[in-house]
Amino acid sequence: MWTLHFSDIKYSNKYPETFLSLALVLLLFLASPTSSCTEQESNSLLHFLAGLSQDGGLTKSWQNGTDCCTWEGISCSRDRMVTDVFLASKSLQGFISPFLGNLTSLLQLNLSYNLLSCSLPLELVSSSSIIILDVSFNQLNGGLYNKISGSIPPGFGNCSKLTSFSAGENNLSGTLPDDLLNITSLEHLSFPNNQLEGSLSNISKLKNLVTLNLEGNGFVGNIPSSIGELKRLERIHLDSNNMSGEVPLTLSNCTNLITIDLKRNNFSGELTKVNFSNLHSLNTLDLMGNNFNGPIPESIYSCNSLTALRLSINRFHGQLSERIGNLKSLSFLSLVDISLTNITSAFQILGSCKNLTTLLIGFNFKHEVMPEDARIDGFGNLQVFSINDCSLSGFWKNTSLNLNSLFYIDISNNSFTGEIPTALMEIPMLKTDKVPPEVFQLPVYPLYTPQSLQYRMPSAFPKVLKLGNNNFIGEIPKEIGQLKALLSLNMSFNNLSGEIPVAICNITNLQVLDLSSNDLTGTIPATLGDLHFLSQFNVSNNDLEGTIPTVGQFSTFPNSSFDGNPKLCGPMLSNHCGSDKTPWVSKKQHNKKAIFVLAFGVCFGAIVILFLLACLLFLFSRRTIFTTRNRCNGKDAIEALPCNFNSEQSLVVVPQRTGEQNKITFTDLVRATNNFDKENIVGCGGYGLVYKAELPNGSKVAIKKLNSEMCLMDREFSAEVEALSMAQHDNLLPLWGYCIQGDSRFLIYSYMENGSLDDWLHNRDDDANSFLDWPMRLKIAQGASRGLLYIHDVCKPRIVHRDIKSSNILLDKEFKPFVADFGLSRLILPNKTHVTTELIGTLGYIPPEYCQGWVATLRGDMYSFGVVLLELLTGKRPVPISYTSKELVQWVHEMRSEGKQIEVLDPALQGTGYEEQILKMLEVASQCVNHNPSMRPTIQEVVSCLDKIDANLRMQISVSIE
Repeated sequence: MWTLHFSDIKYSNKYPETFLSLALVLLLFLASPTSSCTEQESNSLLHFLAGLSQDGGLTKSWQNGTDCCTWEGISCSRDRMVTDVFLASKSLQGFISPFLGNLTSLLQLNLSYNLLSCSLPLELVSSSSIIILDVSFNQLNGGLYNKISGSIPPGFGNCSKLTSFSAGENNLSGTLPDDLLNITSLEHLSFPNNQLEGSLSNISKLKNLVTLNLEGNGFVGNIPSSIGELKRLERIHLDSNNMSGEVPLTLSNCTNLITIDLKRNNFSGELTKVNFSNLHSLNTLDLMGNNFNGPIPESIYSCNSLTALRLSINRFHGQLSERIGNLKSLSFLSLVDISLTNITSAFQILGSCKNLTTLLIGFNFKHEVMPEDARIDGFGNLQVFSINDCSLSGFWKNTSLNLNSLFYIDISNNSFTGEIPTALMEIPMLKTDKVPPEVFQLPVYPLYTPQSLQYRMPSAFPKVLKLGNNNFIGEIPKEIGQLKALLSLNMSFNNLSGEIPVAICNITNLQVLDLSSNDLTGTIPATLGDLHFLSQFNVSNNDLEGTIPTVGQFSTFPNSSFDGNPKLCGPMLSNHCGSDKTPWVSKKQHNKKAIFVLAFGVCFGAIVILFLLACLLFLFSRRTIFTTRNRCNGKDAIEALPCNFNSEQSLVVVPQRTGEQNKITFTDLVRATNNFDKENIVGCGGYGLVYKAELPNGSKVAIKKLNSEMCLMDREFSAEVEALSMAQHDNLLPLWGYCIQGDSRFLIYSYMENGSLDDWLHNRDDDANSFLDWPMRLKIAQGASRGLLYIHDVCKPRIVHRDIKSSNILLDKEFKPFVADFGLSRLILPNKTHVTTELIGTLGYIPPEYCQGWVATLRGDMYSFGVVLLELLTGKRPVPISYTSKELVQWVHEMRSEGKQIEVLDPALQGTGYEEQILKMLEVASQCVNHNPSMRPTIQEVVSCLDKIDANLRMQISVSIE
């Protein structure tokens, strides 16, 4: 699990138990008359332990005896010298002690998959004994081993025996030092997903290199022709850099190559110049997302060991070669968007690849005709198939594919005609809950996955049937209900007719259902409300009629899901059921009764008009009496009530609450706010005003009156009431109830005497009474984090807030924090990970990935909460009022990179003696606002870190009192 770390190294006050234990270990060691370990080696390991803020239980383990060779993770030679330190995946936090460099016989050091920070110490990388050094998947930063300055001092040259150096998934920057490239013994060099840069012009110095993994960095330039000198090279991963130029011909001299991964760069030129036929061991070739041109090189088809080939999104052209059938082991093939032609030939050729499980060939064969008579064999093992966006025409033949193993089919955005093949309704993998394979030979990227899925299922790839944007006709087969394991069904933009089959309700795992832009008639089956996972639903632009169901997930779907159906009615549409605009007569009935209705209307029209006039006159007189009576009363000004208001029937509904509050009526709310007078306004949110009210029993509440004219009003209302009625926690704003009056919606909360955190941070007075000291700020951060922890991890179903900000953290009279405003929440059903496709939030708090077309997630909430923590620490707004100032997150990142952490703090917090704790929270906040969502902590990890900071604060206070 991802756990937070602290990069500073002052721990003497924070972890007294740890150091007491260390002292005990040292005492036992000194008391022993003889020792199997030298004093230098034991002390070196204990100094390493002292540098850890989280030791993963090592302190307890290393107390058992004085012989360090028996300690957990330590191995020694026969002469009792430490040779191996293996402490991977121990949740270690802190820094790597330079004293490890004193282990003169150390051969292997593995500290991978921890949360160690700072930089690699010079004493360690200068070791002349180390053979394998693995510090990958930590939080190391700065240069390769020097955080303080950008220069890299000499030292690697002394590691003459080093054979493996892994430091991937850290924050390393700078270039590969020359000292490192002079270690001729090095066999495995792995620095993936850092921030390294520069060129690889001298990489050939590493003559014994077997693995070169530099993916996910910022390297530039070309692959040097000297790469061919690396005769032992087996795996080269240079993907996701900024490299360019042609692939050198000499690459074919690396005859031991097993993996070549160059995807997502700017490589260009014709690959036909490279002789792949020399690479007999080549297993994986991934060149996706470059600018290669010309035909696909024939020499690739001589790589008999090839199991995964991806050439997608390049500028290749021409037809598929028959020689691809030579690749008998080929399982994964992706040729998306490379201007292939002749689909008939391609299918016949690919049918000879008997072991294919994944075939992605979309965006090719433009405007060709699907072969009708040609028999297409093979594909017996195919599991994932996509031929989308080809503008193909003709019939989709049932015999085109062997469907036994398929679970993902995408033939969308073509022009296929005829009825939907019945064979698609018999796909075994879509009828069973059998889990698809979790691992593919190559990762399949979101370009090929349904990004609209809101719940991640326990498989690497979802079960999907995409038939949208074709010319299919006829009715939706009733057998569609057999596909019970389907997660996404898209039949939009076809010419389908008939009614929506009730059998769709049997697809209980369905998350996405898109039937828009067809000619469907009849009503929307109310039983679709039983699809509890359904998160996207679209039946727009059909000829549906009747009432839109309001059960289940339907209340959360936007109006656009139903647009273009003039005979539909429902509370989410302007066409309310029962209004004069609602045509209740079906299409067929209308044709039969049109003449009768016309004749009857002429005869009866006059009577109806006279009757309506009489009703209007009566209502006008009643309203005059009612208004006059209220004006004369003088007690209460409630004349602005809705015309359909009934005080006896308009009780405030209080979910999961009992007692006196249940007797409150809407009339009580009106009186308590003096008819919602502006003098009682205490807040203004994005969806309406908030009023302060004192009820007849003396209770104070806040009433949120939602804007009735906003299209999302009902949706926000339903989501907030449902979420809060299930979410009960000491740090969540208590919901008293809600009320519906005509088109108006009201939410009733407990009143918070001290307003919002935003008020105290950004709208405070200059007097001392309006200042939040450090203990109070920490208390607010802790409480808010616990409220967020509840909705993220404990509440069933879990909730993504999506609008965490300081104005949504309210404070009671004791400054206890409450997380408020769940109006932007979407519910997560059990055991699912929630994402949504709407970008709703507040500027300054919106995670950067949302602006790139991503979706709202729990990690997105963590970014927003990180911004709130930065507000607490700096006293600054997320988005400055002045256009000349930088946004808060960017400014803090820059200041920390320059070593100016103290300068970002609120001046009121500086010099208070709490700087060590404050800087620890600053590091927590900085982790939360990491641009990489996967690098952000979970809320559980943040809560744990804040609790430790609080424990340190309490200890400091108790010491000062003594």
